Amino acid sequence: MAASGKSGQRIEPSFGGNAEDDDDFRIEASDRVTGGSRKPARGKSAPAPKKKAQRSKRGGTRRGSVGGGGFIGLVRTLFYWCIVLGIWGAMGVGGLVLYYGARMPSAESWSIPERPPNVKILSVNGDIIANRGTTGGEALSLENMSPYIPQAVIAIEDRRFYSHFGVDPLGLARAMLTNVTTGRMVQGGSTLTQQLAKNLFLSPERTLERKVQEVLLAFWLEQKYSKDQILAMYLNRVFYGSNAYGVEAASRRYFNKSARDVNLGEAALLAGLLKAPSRLSPARDPKAAEERAQVVLGAMREEGFVTDSEIKTAMSQTPTKAKSYWSGAEHYVADMVMDQLPGMIGDVKEDLIVDTTIDLNLEKQAEEAISATLAGDGAKLDASQAALVSIDGTGAIRALVGGKDYAESQFDRASKAKRQPGSAFKPFVYAAALEIGRTPMSIRNDGPVRIGNWTPENYDQKYRGEVTLADALANSLNTIAAQLVMEVGPQNVVKVAHRLGIDSEMQANASIALGTSEVSLVELTSAYAPFMNGGFKATPHVIRRISKADGTVLYENTYDNPPRVLDPAIVSEMNQMMVRVLTNGTGKKARLKGWEAAGKTGTTQSFRDALFVGYTSNLTTGVWFGNDDGKSMKKVTGGGLPAKAWHDFMVAAHDGLSPSPLFGTTGVQPVFDDGGAPAAAGDMLSGDPNAFPEPPVGVDGSAAVQQTRPLPEGSGGMVPPADVGETTGATKRTTLFDILTGG
Repeated sequence: MAASGKSGQRIEPSFGGNAEDDDDFRIEASDRVTGGSRKPARGKSAPAPKKKAQRSKRGGTRRGSVGGGGFIGLVRTLFYWCIVLGIWGAMGVGGLVLYYGARMPSAESWSIPERPPNVKILSVNGDIIANRGTTGGEALSLENMSPYIPQAVIAIEDRRFYSHFGVDPLGLARAMLTNVTTGRMVQGGSTLTQQLAKNLFLSPERTLERKVQEVLLAFWLEQKYSKDQILAMYLNRVFYGSNAYGVEAASRRYFNKSARDVNLGEAALLAGLLKAPSRLSPARDPKAAEERAQVVLGAMREEGFVTDSEIKTAMSQTPTKAKSYWSGAEHYVADMVMDQLPGMIGDVKEDLIVDTTIDLNLEKQAEEAISATLAGDGAKLDASQAALVSIDGTGAIRALVGGKDYAESQFDRASKAKRQPGSAFKPFVYAAALEIGRTPMSIRNDGPVRIGNWTPENYDQKYRGEVTLADALANSLNTIAAQLVMEVGPQNVVKVAHRLGIDSEMQANASIALGTSEVSLVELTSAYAPFMNGGFKATPHVIRRISKADGTVLYENTYDNPPRVLDPAIVSEMNQMMVRVLTNGTGKKARLKGWEAAGKTGTTQSFRDALFVGYTSNLTTGVWFGNDDGKSMKKVTGGGLPAKAWHDFMVAAHDGLSPSPLFGTTGVQPVFDDGGAPAAAGDMLSGDPNAFPEPPVGVDGSAAVQQTRPLPEGSGGMVPPADVGETTGATKRTTLFDILTGG
């Protein structure tokens, strides 16, 4: 303890602090050694306390300096490491870009993939029936679509679209901050350009490689195309839900109108779909779609695209109600067009415009007639399906309904289903009989008939004795039709049916008299048209013209020079007989007030199928009722539901038109059979088909026409060409125009 002074000076314990703290510690240690009194240490002068004060002062000054240096140093350190990490990060990002960029094809080979072709199908008046193709709608320029659409999309998807260079750092940062603060994925940082790049070139998988490639492609798009071009490409290709790609397809899908005519509220709904097209589709969740549209409207107001008053108007509009699937009978027509296109022009490789023969007004009226009839008595009579086709004198299909509801079933029962026509086939039997010299006034005996092992019976199982052919057809007597088939020869009946327009293969047997060979409703109806147009073939067709988007015509056929298939005298007599089907026979429910109409009913075995095919001077229409599974209806005949639906459609179709008579039904006197007496019905009982005389054969093997009847007034002495009936030596060919005008 004697050397306490020196000892106090030598003791320098370190706590990791500053030197000034050590000085303070030494002084305090000396004091303690002397018992706490403040006597100066030996060998020290009095000014020692002053030195202490100076040290203290210096120490205080140094502490302040160090404190300031610590904060600045911290900032400098953070800044330094930020630069270092930024450099390393940039090098890392650059490396990734180079690596993934090297895995991509050369930029010189990049090109915008062709948009899948669209087929725009138009009615005869130029109205759109449907769009077909992968996209479901044509591409529109920004100038041609509603201005609300691009505004709505920019407001909700990419507000800085016109100012960024393909990638929006500010938008990305904002999205990241929003997602972090909310704890879930609320906003996306991709620009419209990036989304377009992804849709055009990349898969939807979320990987780092795909994201890097997306950015590179976005840069390339921004360099190669203008902002308007990029936005137009995006709007015409993006998915809007419910199988609609592109704004035109979506607009027609949800609003049944073109994107050219979309209003503010509808544009907001379309833009809102982009977040989650399937979940927000108004076809799936109308409420969710409307709520999202309100968000879009708010974004548009923030961006200054719309005013409060415009938003108020949009919000007051009735919410959009989208059907769950494409609906409307016109889609049966669109499907028919798409089935026929490849056979006419090959594969569809670019946008096409198809002009059809369909009258949309008639199409709607046909659909209403079918729907109303099924809704009225269909369920009660066990009839669940129906079809209708209506054509004009040239074979142009003006209306086609393939079933009860396209949304429920897309199968076209008018053109694809083949069923027995029943007695609706009998006009071809009678036409063949007239061609070998029989007339409407020819007498036959309605009695029991057996042909081989077949014994045909009438619907009411009654016999009427002697009847004229006109009465037999009006009352659809099966026994008379069977006799006529054997007189004419089944093979000649088949030839007449084929000549008039039946394309399906038919069995040349006696039962063909009752329509046992299956045909489609379209071909059956078209085969009736020669009775309406004066004897010319009416090839059924729905496509008038096929052209490219630039107007280049790829296909066109007007069917304006059809061949003659029936002699005008035969047509006249057939029309006179079939008029009586409606006035006095089985088709009374089809009678039209003020219009002369003709037709024939048809009912198959066990009431599986019921048909009515009839015509005026304006249209030929066929109607079928039945069930897809072939189940029997409750005694539904062709004169029941089909005749009623035919009547309702034809009344609507002829509204406002001036009535005109059928060809060859005015100023014509009945002609009696000049031939020998026909074989009696009793001769049939022997089962010998040779009991009936073979008909005379023309140059083509078909039954020849006896040119002994007086021609109808206005026929101009017209005769068929040599390939139909017997050779006449005529060289002048009469056209359909001559027939219709009486020239």
